[in-house]
Amino acid sequence: MPILYLIPTPLATPDTPCLLPQESAQIAHLSDFVVEAEKTARACLRHLGIRTPVRELKLRTLNEHTPTDSLPELLQPLYEGRDLGLVSEAGCPAVADPGADLVALAHAKGFEVRPLVGPSSILLALMASGANGQCFAFKGYLPADPQGRATRLKQLQQRSRQENETQLFIETPYRNQALLSDAVALLDDNTLLCIATDLTTPQQTIISQPVRQWRKMTELPNLKKRPTLFVIHSPNRGKV
Repeated sequence: MPILYLIPTPLATPDTPCLLPQESAQIAHLSDFVVEAEKTARACLRHLGIRTPVRELKLRTLNEHTPTDSLPELLQPLYEGRDLGLVSEAGCPAVADPGADLVALAHAKGFEVRPLVGPSSILLALMASGANGQCFAFKGYLPADPQGRATRLKQLQQRSRQENETQLFIETPYRNQALLSDAVALLDDNTLLCIATDLTTPQQTIISQPVRQWRKMTELPNLKKRPTLFVIHSPNRGKV
């Protein structure tokens, strides 16, 4: 039975090691891949131990614009008896990633799905935040408009307080600064706010502290054009 391999890719530069040796060995024979962006994928595959020459790789694209009725075609190598690799733009495929629907279809058609161990910015940020790791939720992108963003921040804080649930979210890098400024201005003093920026790179920055401490900073970190995970966890009222 052919296998759909879920292949994590580096969060930093393409040559950053991200797979265990035994996992690289599992995928060395692959020549068929479903990728989010061909240019990025080719750069990563060169460093993941793939033995197939780059010019012989068969790449099919799956991104947020791919119509649902095109998914069966992407699984064609499996129907023909060849293993297939699913590669994200960065991090783990099918987690905050358009690959989830393809994985669901592979299961529905009876193919084996095999995830490989690799970096997840969501889990790395949660691990480093000191927030509740027993109950958490990833919320994706917040609204782009200031009013919508402010409302959503308050909603997530309330959800965290009611359910003791850590909330994680992201933003387009050029709006990171506005999101951080709003979070510091709008969230309650005791709410834990963590930023995890440029994870796994030499420039990695992780700051996790109550909002009251953020407000004491003379200058907020510069997050412009820097990939960042935001984490908030709000204790019950009266608790610090």
